[in-house]
Amino acid sequence: MVKFRSYFERHYPKLERTIATIALINLGLVFFDLSYLSLRPVYRQYLPAITHIYDPVKGIVTHPQTEAYQAQVDVLSQQLAAPNPQPSQMETSLSNLRSWSQPLMTERVFTTPNGDDTLATLQQALQARTGQRSAQAAFNRFWSADYLSQRGWQPELTFWNSQIRPFFEANYYRQMTALGVPVDYFWLIDLPFVLIFAVDIINRIRVSHRRNAHLTWVEATLRRWYDLFLLLPFWRGLRVLPVALRLYQVDMLNLEPVRAEAQRDVVVTVGVDIAGIAGIEIIEQMQDSIRKGDLLGLTAWIDPTTDVQSDVEIVAEEEITAIAHRLYKVGIQDVLPQVQPDLEDLVQHSIATTLEQLPGYPQMNHVPGLERLSREFKQGLSLALARGLYRTFTSSLSDQKGEEISTRLQHNFRNALAMALSQSNTRQEIESRLISALEKFKLNYVKSLTEAGGEKLAERTELLRKQIS
Repeated sequence: MVKFRSYFERHYPKLERTIATIALINLGLVFFDLSYLSLRPVYRQYLPAITHIYDPVKGIVTHPQTEAYQAQVDVLSQQLAAPNPQPSQMETSLSNLRSWSQPLMTERVFTTPNGDDTLATLQQALQARTGQRSAQAAFNRFWSADYLSQRGWQPELTFWNSQIRPFFEANYYRQMTALGVPVDYFWLIDLPFVLIFAVDIINRIRVSHRRNAHLTWVEATLRRWYDLFLLLPFWRGLRVLPVALRLYQVDMLNLEPVRAEAQRDVVVTVGVDIAGIAGIEIIEQMQDSIRKGDLLGLTAWIDPTTDVQSDVEIVAEEEITAIAHRLYKVGIQDVLPQVQPDLEDLVQHSIATTLEQLPGYPQMNHVPGLERLSREFKQGLSLALARGLYRTFTSSLSDQKGEEISTRLQHNFRNALAMALSQSNTRQEIESRLISALEKFKLNYVKSLTEAGGEKLAERTELLRKQIS
């Protein structure tokens, strides 16, 4: 199917492709921003440089409680690794860790999107490591001098750094603004793109209004309503619609399969209903026209007593005359030869009926020899009359005088038909039968649509579209 191209796409194709590319880049940044918090652990593990750069944009800082907790673990590690460990210092560090473990379970310290799951995971890991049934007991057991001496402080700290520490380092806290919402500076990154889109949209509206002076500014804006999503500072995910359409319009994205399938779904869903409503409306309009007398009122155009005034009526009279003349020729040249045997039989029957009514003729059929003569006479007379009538009609088409007579005959026939149809009883009977026929046609139309269904209607539409293209 040929794709419609707007004014800008025809006159400024390079600019359109540039704007579409910029919109695609912006959409990529939007999706990155929307998914950053959920995918931050992945970035932090495999691409830590990204988190160092983008954390300030989202107002992300290390959570102070978990940061202090981990700092105390580092102090304990240094104390244990010292050449001359000081038991008093190590006990102080262990005491601090035991006391700081309590808020981890009673307060919502892990504020990440999956903070509750994170806390549950590390609690289960410590419970399994220490063999304790409660999380608080597991923390207290783990940060005790007896446990570390018994199990060895190096394996236990290695376990902590490999299994527990990543959860603490991944925990963060988002700074809040004066309005009580999390800090988010993405709008500063988005602002240059929005300004470019605003200039482009305003220019489109201005050109559309100039080329279509009858449009108001609002109507010109709504011609490309989906572009307004590019300017919204919220619901940025909706930008996928204008970006996809722009890429499709500059042939950077093929949406034909999607468009065709969407169109097919519409046809399947509502196509039958629309076709049914439209068909019923047309049939009912025809019925209303018949009830009002508009259809049979066409005979006024061929009624000699009617004054023809309007151009429409003049054209209608000329068309009706041409149609009648064409039907006359078709009837004489094509139809009459095919029904000539039947016409001869009809003439013969008419002659026989007429002769039977003559006085004394029936008795002649009982006289020997006259019966055969009577039969041959009737056949010969009927054949001569039928063929003569046929030659008369056919010769009238080539003879100028005959043509004039035929034209007069057609004209008089139309006049007589108009006069006959103008009679009330005839008119009412014809109108009633036409309305009844249309009513039956309407029922059959709805029934056939119901039986066909939307799938067949869509298949026929697609087949016709392929034949056209």
